[in-house]
Parts: sequence; C-alpha cells; structure tokens
Amino acid sequence: MIRVLLVDDQPLIRSGFRALLDLEDDIEVVAEAGDGQEGLARVKEQLPDVALIDIQMPVMDGIEATRRIAADPALAGVHVVMLTNYGMDEYVFDALRAGAAGFLVKDIVPEDFLHAVRVAARGDALLAPAITRKLIDRYVTQPPARTGRGLKELTSRERETVALAAQGLSNDEIADRLVISPLTAKTHINRAMAKLHARDRAQLVVLAYESGLVAPRNS
Repeated sequence: MIRVLLVDDQPLIRSGFRALLDLEDDIEVVAEAGDGQEGLARVKEQLPDVALIDIQMPVMDGIEATRRIAADPALAGVHVVMLTNYGMDEYVFDALRAGAAGFLVKDIVPEDFLHAVRVAARGDALLAPAITRKLIDRYVTQPPARTGRGLKELTSRERETVALAAQGLSNDEIADRLVISPLTAKTHINRAMAKLHARDRAQLVVLAYESGLVAPRNS
C-alpha cells in the first residue's frame, strides 16, 4: 500500500487529489495539511511513502518544508513531490535543490497523476526528459559555483551516464546512446548517486549542473 500525505493550502485542491487517490486499491491518503509547518509535523507522524507538497503556502512554504524533510535521516524514506501551477516554474529548481524528487503541475490529467504517485513511491525521480530539458535550459543559466565535489570518484562511464541523465535522457535513452543495457544504465546511475550522496535522481541532476559536469544552455 502506498501511503500519501497531501499538503496544500487550498482545500479544494486537496479534496480533488484525495478523491482520485481514494479510488485506487493500492494507495491510501494518510493525512492532509494546509501549510508547510503542519505538513512537516504530519510527515514526522505518519512517515508517508509520498508527500505531495505545494510550493507556495502560508506559515512555511513547500520548499522549506522539503528542505527540512530531506535533512532529517529519520525521513529518508519519504519521497517529496512538489505541486506547482503554470507560471511558478522559477521555484521548481529551488525545490529540487531542497531535496524534492520531482514536481507536478496541478492541472495534470488524472491518469498521469496516479502514475506519478506510483513512480515517486518506487523512489524514481519525477523528471520527464522533456520537462528536465525545458527546466534546465530556462532556469539554470547560472548555477552556484562548486568544485565538482565527489566527481573524481566517478568512473568515466558513470560520469557519462550522469551527464546524459542531467540532459533529460531516460535510462532507455542513455542505454541507446552508450550502447549498453537499460539495467546497466540504471546501475551506473545508482552507483553515482551513492558516491555523490545524492538522495535521488533529481538531486543527482542538480549536482551535475552545480558541479559543472554539465553546462546549462541559454534558450
């Protein structure tokens, strides 16, 4: 059973998502919250598999709540997915830096929403290739200067794999590009995450840009 927490300051949004989730046999909504502070408390109480958290909320915003969840070792099993409206994408990269596994727009179609919850519960990042490319190209034009911490620990093939993942390629696409199996591509990604102490694939993408392994493009 996938345990989900809903955190949004709009009751109508929460009720809409809950109505969808309650219809699924493998998903259970364990709690709701109307702001980030309350959401953080519910996360600690319920330890959900997936926390759907709005970015902009009163008292404590979603990015700060996500940052605190990601920093708490006791909450390592909680996968945060940020909820955003169109026109708010400038906050998305900050959310990924804070530790979010990905993001969803609130007008997502029901089938994609349910699929996303299941993907997040498995521990996979919600960074569709097209969305990743658009997000990085548009908003990561000047990432913070870093020294490539940990990159020297990666093998050349791991570096190649991480670079392709940061460009928005899926495991299957990486496999095609490097002429390896999708399982081998996933193994390289997992090993790189372990060496770089990345919480998930989303954070790995962030680290790739912040370290300079991949250079963002202006669009």
